[in-house]
Order: sequence, then structure tokens, then C-alpha cells
Amino acid sequence: MPPAITAAVEGITDEAVVRRLFSHVRAVPGNVYVKQGKPSLRKRLAGYNHPARHAPWFILVDLDRDADCAPPLRQEWLPQPAPMGCFRVAVRAIEAWLMADAEALARFLHVPKSRIPADPEALEDPKVEMVNLARQSRQKPITTDRVARQRSGRAVGPAYASRLIEYAHGPWRPDIAAQRADSLARAIRALRQLMDNCA
Repeated sequence: MPPAITAAVEGITDEAVVRRLFSHVRAVPGNVYVKQGKPSLRKRLAGYNHPARHAPWFILVDLDRDADCAPPLRQEWLPQPAPMGCFRVAVRAIEAWLMADAEALARFLHVPKSRIPADPEALEDPKVEMVNLARQSRQKPITTDRVARQRSGRAVGPAYASRLIEYAHGPWRPDIAAQRADSLARAIRALRQLMDNCA
């Protein structure tokens, strides 16, 4: 039995995606530490890197607007990753990975496939685009769940995260999405390499 892989992520949607990736590559999942956003995760990164000297760890963050591309952010945050640590960056946000399976997302949101961006990793703000797609849905509950009400002060609707979690665990296909999201393809390859190193 290979060792379980421990993970750390920014939020609950990222947790769902990581658990789905573990299932996709048939990794043995360990604990997934869910932090309350990127600053909290970064503060604990050195602590996560320490046990990765002896046991497998997978850490995922969004690129957002913190750098032009993933390598500079990885170098700044974790210049000396431990041998069994795998630190990956979603470009520019986890929503881009979920959007990259255009057919599945179109069915899930009840929108035409042609509305799904062809290059989700090139979007400035994939979360805003995901909300805009939900706004175009033919199903009113989808719009209500994901789109923030006017003057609510919120960026997303009340069930935004829970619906994305449902999608990540359900119709989303990581292998299909990886064809249009290079950072996802790299994360899957790195996760498989981590498993090989643990064998």
C-alpha cells in the first residue's frame, strides 16, 4: 500500500478539486488542510514543507494576480521544496481548471458550450467569468445560487462554492480539462511523479 498524500489548499472548492485529482490518479488521500485563503496558507507553507522531507505532500494555490506566471510565484514562496513535496499553482484560479472541461460545464450550468471561454487560463479573473456564465443560465436556481444579489456586498452567490464542489466531484473530467489547462496538466503529471517517488 503506497503512503497517503497529505494536502493543503486555500479553500473548500480547492479541496474538492484536489480530492478529485487524487481519485483521478488513484492516489491514497490523507488529510487535506483547508486554510482560509492564500495568506493563511502561505504563512504555514514552511511548516508543511518540513514533513515533506519524509512523507508526500501536495500543496495547491491560485496564481491570481500575484505573478505573471506560476514559476516566479513558486520560487518566491518555496525556493527550496522538500524532496517529497509537490507545490502547484492553478493559473489563474481553480475556476479555470473547472472551466476547461467546456462540455461538462455547459451541461452543468445549462448554457451553450460556445459561451465557455476557449482558453480559461488566459482569463484575468476566472471566478468573475464563472459567475457571468451562471448569470446566463437557462435555469433560474443556477443563477440564484451562484450570482450575488445586488447590494449584497458579496462577489458570488450563497451557494457558489457548494455548486462548484458538486461539479468537481461529479461531471468534471480532469483528463479532458487538462487538454485546455496547462497548469492542470502539469499538476496531474507532478502528482503522478510524486506517487512514483513514493512507490
